[in-house]
This record gives sequence, structure tokens and C-alpha cells, in this order.
Amino acid sequence: MMKTADLVLTQAWDKTFPKSEKVDHSKVTFINRYGITLAADMYVPKNAAGKLPAIAVSGPFGAVKEQCSGLYAQTMAERGFLTIAFDPSFTGESGGEPRYMASPDINTEDFQAAVDFLSNCGKVDPDRIGIIGICGWGGMALNVAALDTRIKATVVSTMYDMTRVNANGYFDSEDSEEQRYEKKAALNSLRTAEYAMGEYSRGGGCVELPVPDDMPFFVKDYSEYYKGRAYHERSLNSNEGWNTVGCMSFMNQPILKYSHEIRSAVLIIHGEKAHSCYFGKDAFKKGCLACQKLGRCVIDDDANDITEKLLNAEVVVWATPIYYYEMSGQMKTVIDRANSLYSRDYQFRDIYLLTTAAEDEDGVDEGACKGLQGWIDCFEKARFAGKVFAGGYDKPKSIEGSEKLKEAYEMGKAIK
Repeated sequence: MMKTADLVLTQAWDKTFPKSEKVDHSKVTFINRYGITLAADMYVPKNAAGKLPAIAVSGPFGAVKEQCSGLYAQTMAERGFLTIAFDPSFTGESGGEPRYMASPDINTEDFQAAVDFLSNCGKVDPDRIGIIGICGWGGMALNVAALDTRIKATVVSTMYDMTRVNANGYFDSEDSEEQRYEKKAALNSLRTAEYAMGEYSRGGGCVELPVPDDMPFFVKDYSEYYKGRAYHERSLNSNEGWNTVGCMSFMNQPILKYSHEIRSAVLIIHGEKAHSCYFGKDAFKKGCLACQKLGRCVIDDDANDITEKLLNAEVVVWATPIYYYEMSGQMKTVIDRANSLYSRDYQFRDIYLLTTAAEDEDGVDEGACKGLQGWIDCFEKARFAGKVFAGGYDKPKSIEGSEKLKEAYEMGKAIK
């Protein structure tokens, strides 16, 4: 095992949330490839047996593991995962000098170092490791998922793309070469001055309470959390924030460049009213439409094999029970996962649909037909060639001897 440096770790429970009686808690350390030792809280389900699936959690940007990343980790441990919530390099109880700096490269490495640690933990199944990134560490998590093939699942919650916000400002309001140049000039001038003074200035944490009424709602939310109910003495957001020049390298390093190449599962969670929702939406679009370039879904499972069979089929026959007057979720999932067909040289021309339901009245299959027609409309060489609906069947084998079976047979027999 890689040797870690000795860190001063608080052993008493000093989190901003109550301790769960369902998990065991301990402090652990691990080292990244830059030689920085990271501190983490480990949460293990009580009375757990065998190798466990594991999750590494970090964020938000400027927070510490005693705040919401620890709560995420503890909650997931209650659900059966071994989890660690870690402080990134230069922050919290983790090592790294000078303090309060951020780096898209080093902080990406922090997540990978957490995966190194979990992969070598005797309680962990190394083939079932995932990560959760919150806020600014959501964007970092996507960058890690695009780089680290050991990660099987990634969840990002209320993500920020820290490279984008540093380069373009909030809502891309400073997205011009001139505005970026002015920011760079100011930061580089400050670097010169601070080098001469021998110390770095701090950029400031959240606004002090009470927050003025004319401030944006998200500024109020930040302060009420970090300065109020979840204040922590080691949190940058709760106190003086990052070093003023601490995040400047993010301006030139777009961390989501290859997020469309992630081949493992990704879940992006964002509140629709959150000011930062555009980060999550744009990250989702970049990843979800990657199949148009790659010719396959980025989730590497059996769905790609099914899509290949659809691609080369001359005729496609869909079959589904009718649930709530619509096609089944399984059929809809196959359709959605076959999105890569849109940009490829598909061979199918005629599309057929077989449906059945307990109900037997006009229009029961209408929703399924409309849904399938919407898919067919995306393929100009294809057509909805026929359908058979069998209603009134809700028991095993009850359809035996039905004229609908003969109708389906005759429809298939007529295919040329």
C-alpha cells in the first residue's frame, strides 16, 4: 500500500448532521499520485457481510466532508454501500500546501485516488465502485468518469462546470475574449503583488447573515446553509473562501471535453429552479447524444447488441403488453437506447406492432401506436406497415385459439 503522511484528524463527531445508528464510522487516509495525503470519513453498514459495493463522495466546491458530502455518504451507507466522504487536496483535514487552492487536474486525481483506496480495501468489491460529485465536484466527477474505467456508476447532484463558470461567469454573462483577458490580467497582477508580500489573500466565503433582501435567492440559500445551519470551522464557504488566485487555472481547462465518451452509467440530478440548472442540462445533452457520433450507446451493455440487430434487420416487429394505455416501459427503453440508429445506415423499412391488453375496447392500443409512430417518423425510409391488437386477455394461455393469433400469422405471412 502507498505510504501516507500523518495528518491531524479530529476523532470526535464534528459533523453538521446527526450520527446514524445504522452505520459504523471511522477516519481513513489515502494518497494521490501527487503525493498529497487525503482525509476521509468512512461509513460502513453495521453487521455488513461479504464484499460491499462502494461509493466515494466529494463536494460541494468549498465545502468539507463534515457538511453535505458526509451526509450523502452516511445515507448511502444506510442503504448498504461502503462509502467515503473525502476532503479534496488543500482543504479540510487533507494535506497540500499552500492551503485553499483548487486544480482541475489535482482534484480529478483526488477522486481517482479515492478509487485506488476503495479498490484495495478488503471490505469492497472492486468491480462495484461508484462516485458521487456535488456542486463543483459534480463536473469533476464527470471528468473522472471519462478517465477512470474502474468506475461503474456516477451520480452528479446540482453540478457546476467550474471551468465554464470561471471562464464565462454565471449564465455565460462574461463569455468574451475581452472579459476573460481582463480577469486574467487582474489575477496575474494580484499574483505578482502577493508573491512580493509572501502570502495569499482569500476571495471571501458566503455572504454574512442576514443576507440583504435584494440578493439573488441562491446567494441567500448558500449563506443560510454555510453560515447558518451547517457552519463548520474548516469549511471554505463558511469562512474566508478560496485563495483569490486559487481557481484561475480552471479558465483554460474545459473538464467536460470527453464526457460524451463515458461508457458507464451516469445520473445527473438538478432542481429545475436552481440557478445552476443549465450546467446539468448541458452536461446531459453532451453525454446523451454521444451515440450520434459513436454509433452506439455510451452505456456498454446488451442494449448495444440489440441495436445492432435492429440496424441490420429488414423488417422489425415490436410486441408489447399495453400498460396504462401505453407501450410497456421495457419497449420504450429499447427504443430510447437505440437512438444511435438515427445517424446510421439502417436496413429496416417495414415496422409492425403486436399488442395485447386485459381491456378490449376501441383505442386501447392508441398510445402505443402513437409512440411507435413517433419513432418511425425519425426514419424517413421506414413505414408503419401493420398492427394487430388482441384485447380481453388477462390470464396465462387465455389467448390460445384466438382469431387474433391467426390474424398476426397472416400478417407475418404476407411480409415479402
